[in-house]
Amino acid sequence: MKLFILTVMNGMTLAALYFLVASGFTLVFGLMRNVNLAHGSLYLLGAYVGFDIADWTGSWFLGVAGGFLGMAVVGAILQVAIFRRMQGQDLRQTLVTIGLSIVMADLMLAVWGGQTYQFDPPAWLSGPTQLMTAPVVKYPTYRLVLFGSAIVIGVGLWLLLNKTRIGMMIRAGVDDRGMLAASGVNVQRIFTITFALGAGLAGFAGVVGGTALSIAPGEDTRYLLASLVVVIVGGMGSVTGAAIGAILIGLAEQLGLVYSPTYGVVYTFLIMVVVLAFRPQGIMGKAA
Repeated sequence: MKLFILTVMNGMTLAALYFLVASGFTLVFGLMRNVNLAHGSLYLLGAYVGFDIADWTGSWFLGVAGGFLGMAVVGAILQVAIFRRMQGQDLRQTLVTIGLSIVMADLMLAVWGGQTYQFDPPAWLSGPTQLMTAPVVKYPTYRLVLFGSAIVIGVGLWLLLNKTRIGMMIRAGVDDRGMLAASGVNVQRIFTITFALGAGLAGFAGVVGGTALSIAPGEDTRYLLASLVVVIVGGMGSVTGAAIGAILIGLAEQLGLVYSPTYGVVYTFLIMVVVLAFRPQGIMGKAA
């Protein structure tokens, strides 16, 4: 029972990390229909930038802020320089961002090398927290805070997109850009802000994920693939769907790793295949 509880907790905290990465991806890919296959590179670059800032300043919180703001700026530049010029051209966006991710991976390898980095969280986030007494289960405090942060960010994104004026403008711009522009709204500015927010969330996830696990070459590909699966399973453009997809994938990955490690990686893609077979638009996606 203790092993099962710890495995489920590991699955939920991994799901929280997947959601943080996929929430930015669902804004850019699922909602805005921009195929950004360099999203995983933004995750890893944000982690490296946050690590350097935290190392220079001695403040983990400044590292988190630096990872978010740095990638938000990079995201805004990508939207203005690349995606604005290729709006609606999915194949071109795919090929360009694949090339961009390869270039960024090589540049990061040249700058930071192939070694693994590890953040040191604040002292009050270190150590275990006792969750229950029978059976006695202690769990890392930082991972519990990561899980809570994902909930707060998820609720905030849902409120932003569904209950605010800017959220309505984002959704309207995706559905009918010409009509929104005719009403006097600067559509390109709205899209740039949205893209910057999605990229910033990837950078934020890079820092908090690098603190929970580690930072190393290859993590960009891992989290890009995880984001794709989560968005496909949960439904394009749905924050709630991204949360559901992240929970399913995180639990499947951890339970499979513990109870059937030989086939553990299969369960993730089995979930995706089943969802695509019976609900192609995703669990919370809207039918075309």
